[in-house]
Amino acid sequence: MSTAGFNSQNGTGTGQTYSNGPSQNPVAPQQPPGVGYGMTHQPTYHPMQAKATPPHGHPGLYPSGPYQPITPVCSYQPGPPLTSHPAASGQSLLTRPLMGGPPSHTPPQSASPGPRLPHAQATPLAPAVSSGSYYTNPQQPQPMAPAWQYNTAPPSMGPPTNISTPPRGPAASHVHPAASSAGPPPPSSTAYSPAPPPPHVPHSVAQPPGPGMPRTPQHGYIQPGPAPPPMTPMAPHTYQPNRAPYGPPPTGPPPTMKPAPPPIGPPMANATPPPPKADAQCGGAANSTLPPAEHDCQEGDIECPGTVAGNGPPAPNSYNHVDNQMGVPPQPGPPGRHLGHYPSLPPGYQTTSAPPNASSPMHPAIQAATQPYTQPYQQPLGGPGAAQLSPSLAAMSLQSSTPETLRVVNLLQERNLLPPIPIPAPTPCLQQDLQRINCNPEVFRSTLTSIPQTQSLLNKAKMPLGLLLHPFKDLSQLPVVTSSTIVRCRSCRTYINPFVSFLDQRRWKCNLCFRVNDVPEEFMYNPVSRSYGEPHKRPEVQNATIEFIAPSEYMLRPPQPAVYLFILDVSHNAVETGYLTVFCQSLLDNINALPGDSRTKVGFITFDSTIHFYNLQEGLSQPQMLIVSDIEDIFLPTPDSLLVNLNECKELVQDLLKSLPTLFEKTMETQSALGSALQAAYKLLLPTGGRMSIFQTQLPNLGVGALQSREDPNLRAAAKDVQHLSPATDFYKKLALDCSGQQVAVDLFLLSSQYCDLASLGCISRYSAGSVYYYPSYHHQHNPAQVECFQKDLKRYLTRKIGFEAVMRIRCTKGLSIHTFHGNFFVRSTDLLSLPNVNPDAGFAVQMSIEENLDDMQVVSFQAALLYTSSKGERRIRVHTLCLPVVNSLSDIFAGADVQAITGLLACMAVDRSATASLSDARDAMTNAAIDSLSSYRQAVLTIQQPGLLAPACLRLFPLFILALLKQKAFRTGTSTRLDDRLFAMCQLKYQPLVYAMLMIHPALYRVDDLTDEGALNVSERTVPQPRLLQLSVEKLSREGAFLMDAGTVMYLWIGRNCHPNFLTQVLGVPSYAAVPDNLYLLPELDTAESQRTRAFVGWLRDQRPFFPSLHVIRDESQLKPTFMQNMIEDRTESALSYYEFLLHIQQQISK
Repeated sequence: MSTAGFNSQNGTGTGQTYSNGPSQNPVAPQQPPGVGYGMTHQPTYHPMQAKATPPHGHPGLYPSGPYQPITPVCSYQPGPPLTSHPAASGQSLLTRPLMGGPPSHTPPQSASPGPRLPHAQATPLAPAVSSGSYYTNPQQPQPMAPAWQYNTAPPSMGPPTNISTPPRGPAASHVHPAASSAGPPPPSSTAYSPAPPPPHVPHSVAQPPGPGMPRTPQHGYIQPGPAPPPMTPMAPHTYQPNRAPYGPPPTGPPPTMKPAPPPIGPPMANATPPPPKADAQCGGAANSTLPPAEHDCQEGDIECPGTVAGNGPPAPNSYNHVDNQMGVPPQPGPPGRHLGHYPSLPPGYQTTSAPPNASSPMHPAIQAATQPYTQPYQQPLGGPGAAQLSPSLAAMSLQSSTPETLRVVNLLQERNLLPPIPIPAPTPCLQQDLQRINCNPEVFRSTLTSIPQTQSLLNKAKMPLGLLLHPFKDLSQLPVVTSSTIVRCRSCRTYINPFVSFLDQRRWKCNLCFRVNDVPEEFMYNPVSRSYGEPHKRPEVQNATIEFIAPSEYMLRPPQPAVYLFILDVSHNAVETGYLTVFCQSLLDNINALPGDSRTKVGFITFDSTIHFYNLQEGLSQPQMLIVSDIEDIFLPTPDSLLVNLNECKELVQDLLKSLPTLFEKTMETQSALGSALQAAYKLLLPTGGRMSIFQTQLPNLGVGALQSREDPNLRAAAKDVQHLSPATDFYKKLALDCSGQQVAVDLFLLSSQYCDLASLGCISRYSAGSVYYYPSYHHQHNPAQVECFQKDLKRYLTRKIGFEAVMRIRCTKGLSIHTFHGNFFVRSTDLLSLPNVNPDAGFAVQMSIEENLDDMQVVSFQAALLYTSSKGERRIRVHTLCLPVVNSLSDIFAGADVQAITGLLACMAVDRSATASLSDARDAMTNAAIDSLSSYRQAVLTIQQPGLLAPACLRLFPLFILALLKQKAFRTGTSTRLDDRLFAMCQLKYQPLVYAMLMIHPALYRVDDLTDEGALNVSERTVPQPRLLQLSVEKLSREGAFLMDAGTVMYLWIGRNCHPNFLTQVLGVPSYAAVPDNLYLLPELDTAESQRTRAFVGWLRDQRPFFPSLHVIRDESQLKPTFMQNMIEDRTESALSYYEFLLHIQQQISK
């Protein structure tokens, strides 16, 4: 098996190495204790000084007693040194560097106690005023509590070895980046002066075209000369927003602003371009049309064209208004930003009415997230285009009298802070014409919608700076451009976008590196308006999200076909669960809906203690089973007939699916050789790449990758640290990295009632850009709700669109840098994410820092480019661009804080902290995040100090969301939680897009026994009630009512003991409360108005997410009632504080 994938590890170029998430060391056969996922401590999670003395002897929200975190060990970077101060009795000291820098190599001169919340049942104490010392006893320093240094890049660890072992098998359709070079970074603004990763210096090595399949664009035109060909105008586009924007636009006189000056010196003054060289992954010779000092293709770029925009002959060019060729029906999209058939004006500027039911109303959280971007705006004809960024900035005002977001809220006095509808994403303070075309916040969202000018200013705000992405999201309307010339910056390779500046018709200035570029002749023609000489009105410059059908220069080889390989556990335990019947029937039902074309291939492997292959070669009368019992040295018995063309061998595939459930129904084999089955599957997919789908029902216990149970059921409710959050072996990570190198992604379906070590098995999906599905206690008879959930999820999984051999790069304006990634992927270089498969349900997050002051900039931009092969064999590039203002005051930073995005990013950071350090470290750091931000607000923003716990209105829910995270299944302590359940919750927080993750963090609660049509939505001729959101507290429940809790992946319908008989009979179809079944998971379809309203509301909630949440109807006597009550975030439990007590704790820490 090739070792190229995992030996080179993440980041083979110079500068900071990266990996999936925050990990940074290569895979080591032996892992020190406490180091999760075979990797080291996250350098950006730097603890800070503590806030309070832990109360001793009281098991509160945090475990009591001595606190001794595990010291992370790293092959590159030693952990923080222990202090030499004498410790208090029974306590172990571990100093941690202050926020603002990397780990110090000299012990600090003082230490302070870590924050420990008071006992859950203790009477909250009045906030104590500190005497100026953090010590309870100055002679005996206490251990310091962890917190994060959000925004400083990891320190340099020396030049990593560039291991360039060539991967086996076919080369990808993109570039393997080579080592980059950069000058010394500027000194950091932090006290420790770390050496951050070198700024992204664009390379300029021209890469000629490799072998590819030239494409004939559809809807194209030929431009024979300077005049555009005659064309028939299309009908004007229709556009209809739903409602008015949240909040008024900025008021007051516009400030005087200067456009960003052009860069000084030559375009590549900070980097000397290397001579043209041929790359093994992007072959060919250098473009001879370029001057010697400027080359077109950045080495290591994800898109490596061999032609320079503007240097080739005119070529066909077309603009497709909608992309519906992905093999998936259009999904309900946001209620705006719809592009019609060749609009006569840019799509964002239409004001005509939309046709009835043009788009389905959305889930309140999703609708709120997109709402600020759906308002109409009429661009004056002949006025400056939206791309004329610098001139239009003169009208932008970042200051207003007192914005609503900065309204002072006393959290201890205002109880009902939760709004009746989901809070919308904050709108960046940009000029309206820029904001109208800004990227949809569901796709691209920043934790701060106003970017600080300097890193020191960001450090003072004590809030994380990062981006949350949903790059391959299903969009109901997606502008698609077909062109042989994709216009990009010659220096940094940024795609032209709505936020560039046109100096004139022939020149445009990049909004990331500020280089001035020429406008290609072909780009002068606008296929939307059928006009010539208006490049600023092209669709690429009018849409923040756009997709290109890439020309052949963006391919090294013909695009790979869609290849699906299914690996099925057929041991006795698997047969008992009954999943095999459900799987086979679901695949039979959806076999014609699998994304693909005439080249689509499928294959099947089953395993127990041996590996079973299936010969499906055309011409056989029935499938042929081939058994390999030598699992130690696995081989493929007939390599050419195990993966077959689906169209040619569909009857044999169907015969196999019909016979599989009965083939093993009498088996008594209890062992599971999963590791050997994975090795066989890897060999089978080696020549082509593709998708591997694993269905596993027990702990692998035979052959390579065998695991042993590490869970002690008696410790599930431990109040202290949880063990075994890191993998037991690196086998699955190594195999995942091998798969990633060969364009193979691995998806894991875990259907088990017993411990399966998800910490170890999950690595196979995490590092190969796969997905994890988990169905605890799955059984086809005993748990019908899980069966329904599995069926729905499997149908979505089999039929959703998919991108193969994908890579993604995130670029940002010069002065900003990205230093940590979160999600499922492998980081091939410092900023290139390898995604063998990309699916529309995957989310990503990145942390950022400010390397250079942004003094001369009014705005900054971020661009994510995703290059992938569609299931139809097209090479496509999806580009998202986000523009945000730059501010120079703390009040403006706080005014632009996005509390949901901050919570989502902190959750990702906490998951990594739990694995690399300890769960208690992660919990302490999350608590400190709330303390630090509110303390900074009180000290630096408030002009009049008032008593109480004060927060700006935009952060009023921050302590509530932090408490919700502390009580979430991933991070809670003192409550019985299965280890696999905890690990799966962590996987979801890292992988789910923000809008879905927030429901898992803070569920939505509605009263549903009194639903009315007042304020209801009309969706597909259905009336959908819109009840108001309730606080998550028992005091909001009523024994006379029925309440629906939407927790993201599961819904609970709680029935009060004295619920009105009308609801019981008209909705549940039972005569009385006592007649409600214990395991009811379906709402009966009754012909009553109450039943129709309730089912419409539940169905509407389910339709707004890609996965299927199961529904459980529960009574007071139900086994699931404790689970329902654990989601009452604001109430006290035996092991956790109430919301009010948590606020008192935060106030006490701030007052010290």
